[in-house]
Amino acid sequence: MTLLDIEATTIDGATKKIGDYAGKALLIVNVASRCGFTPQYAGLEALYRKFADRGLVVLGFPCNQFGAQEPGSEKEIASFCSANYDVTFPLFAKIDVNGDNAHPLYRLLKREAPGILGSEAIKWNFAKFLVDRDGHVVKRYAPTDTPEQIAKDLEALL
Repeated sequence: MTLLDIEATTIDGATKKIGDYAGKALLIVNVASRCGFTPQYAGLEALYRKFADRGLVVLGFPCNQFGAQEPGSEKEIASFCSANYDVTFPLFAKIDVNGDNAHPLYRLLKREAPGILGSEAIKWNFAKFLVDRDGHVVKRYAPTDTPEQIAKDLEALL
């Protein structure tokens, strides 16, 4: 199975294949609404707006595994993102990124781009994965890497 074969549920309940974004560069992020990194939504949206016409899509995957910082329903999450950060990039239903119930997308991302010292586990909210237009995982970023810092890598990829 490749990244493009994986399906995920959108925040409004539809099934979407990652392959529907074939030919686009992807920035895949596990997000949360009550985290110290939550203001990164603004930077992610800015990247999306700046680079969308050049082929970037940001994909947000809410996750409640880190300090229970994403406790809301999908409707509450969507409302929060719209009202507070004017998020227009695609958001998906809440998932697990670690453990036995980790979503297949995150199993693949972690395997393809392990973290420091080869660790696969996602350490916190707002870990980011950059995927090229062919569906290959290019780079993994820590939660502390801001969207603004990623912009230079996007420039080179797009």
